[in-house]
Amino acid sequence: MEEFNGNPGSLVADVDCTADGKSLCEKNSVSGYPTIKYGEPGDLKDYQGGRDFDSLKKFAEESLGPTCGPGNMELCSEDVKKKIEGFMAMSADRLTGKVRNAHRILEEEVPVMKKVLAHMKKTAKGEL
Repeated sequence: MEEFNGNPGSLVADVDCTADGKSLCEKNSVSGYPTIKYGEPGDLKDYQGGRDFDSLKKFAEESLGPTCGPGNMELCSEDVKKKIEGFMAMSADRLTGKVRNAHRILEEEVPVMKKVLAHMKKTAKGEL
């Protein structure tokens, strides 16, 4: 980890999921140990590669780095830039409300929509 020490674009951290880090691990769906995650803090992904230093270093060099977002607009497509600019023009309260509504749609409405689609496919095949 010494090699990444002081790099403002990198964070290599060790979290004890059995002690003080338990809530952080639960929030990020860590259920087995050791688990390696990477990506944006609010959208961590599971690392599936090799566990030795050379494999991890190669993955970091080839796959990690700045991504499209408010701090790196030059990395965004025009469509995404417009969306980000629209969100940035909103108040924090309004944007929080939009996030809450999007979560509600994903958690409540999408499962019902999937059931309806499955039913429609069965009906179209004459399985009812």
